[in-house]
Amino acid sequence: MIHPDFFILYVDSPSASETFYANLLGEQAIESSPTFAMFVLKNGLRLGLWSKHTVEPTTVTSGGGGELVFSVESVPKVNELYASWQEIGLSMAQKPEHMEFGYTFVALDPDNHRLRVYSRSNQQPAVAHI
Repeated sequence: MIHPDFFILYVDSPSASETFYANLLGEQAIESSPTFAMFVLKNGLRLGLWSKHTVEPTTVTSGGGGELVFSVESVPKVNELYASWQEIGLSMAQKPEHMEFGYTFVALDPDNHRLRVYSRSNQQPAVAHI
């Protein structure tokens, strides 16, 4: 059986994306070069940021074709992250709302990769400060 443990985003500027994700995740990259940066998250998942200009084989894709998903423990935490990510200037593609899988919102990173935050909690949210 195979177990995915590494996710790569193709980015315009690995150094700019490294700074963005270091601030967002509260983690420092364990590897950094002009064309690639890598983070190891607390759950063991590795996140790579590879220059879309040097990736082999060449890609024609750009941001927005998938999502990096963050699971949080509660509806209030979803609302808290939404507010704090707005404060640091992230573009929002979706305001917090209930969907069939939970309470969620979607933000965009500098390369327009979708960052989904959600909670499976069934509790109804307090009025979000949106």
